[in-house]
Amino acid sequence: MFRKREDTTLESIKQPTPAERINSVLGPGITWKGSLSGIGGIRIEGALEGDITIQGMLVVGESGRVTCERILASVVIVAGVVKGDITAEKIEIRSTGRVWGNVVTAAFATEEGAFLRGQIQMEEKIELGDVQTPSSNAISLENEPNIPERENSQ
Repeated sequence: MFRKREDTTLESIKQPTPAERINSVLGPGITWKGSLSGIGGIRIEGALEGDITIQGMLVVGESGRVTCERILASVVIVAGVVKGDITAEKIEIRSTGRVWGNVVTAAFATEEGAFLRGQIQMEEKIELGDVQTPSSNAISLENEPNIPERENSQ
């Protein structure tokens, strides 16, 4: 007749950790050249050329294309294409995923139809180390384009 009422205050609701949620998206049609590092999750639906080092989840969507020497992340889910080595605590290659590179992980899963050309090295634990993040106010562009100053015509 009477049930215990569940506590639904904000404090009682489990919030996902940064490794469990996506904070940023590189959308389809976007091409990024340069390294990517930080804390938080990212979903790539466009093309990225450069190394990735994040404390968090990396999702390469079905339209995503990553070309790099190395990916270092907490969790990596590949539904698109990755050409490069992957080191992560957990790696999942979906049925549409294609990986060309070596994999080092503590947990590995694939779906039927997934493709991997490389070696898998299983470890008991993966140490990500400290991920260096830029200061919150600074934006750093490695290959910043040379944009000429605009002349004032007044």
